[in-house]
Amino acid sequence: MLLVYLLIGLCAGVLSGLFGIGGGVLIVPALMFLARMAPLEATATSLGALLLPVGALGAYEYYKQGHVNVAASALVALGLLVGAYFGARWAQTLTPVQLKRAFSLFLVVVAARMWMSAK
Repeated sequence: MLLVYLLIGLCAGVLSGLFGIGGGVLIVPALMFLARMAPLEATATSLGALLLPVGALGAYEYYKQGHVNVAASALVALGLLVGAYFGARWAQTLTPVQLKRAFSLFLVVVAARMWMSAK
């Protein structure tokens, strides 16, 4: 199982560096399907992994090329700090089925919006 966790992290790291994603889109589903974790455990484990400065090297590379809006990053981080707390509280009130369905709906909506906006 250690190798599975390392591969999940590696794939999430590559996608995070490439697209700015990883936690909710890759890590949570991978932990649910490959490691057989319940939705709350997968979400909590993903947040635990993201506590470390996992994006620091990727962000630094983008920063060196002048692509990081530092003020926007700080404000997004502040929103993440507060939002993660309330999201975690809300998740505790949902059943595993409700959480899986809500997450699936979120991914479909994001995918449809991305598809429609592509030119």
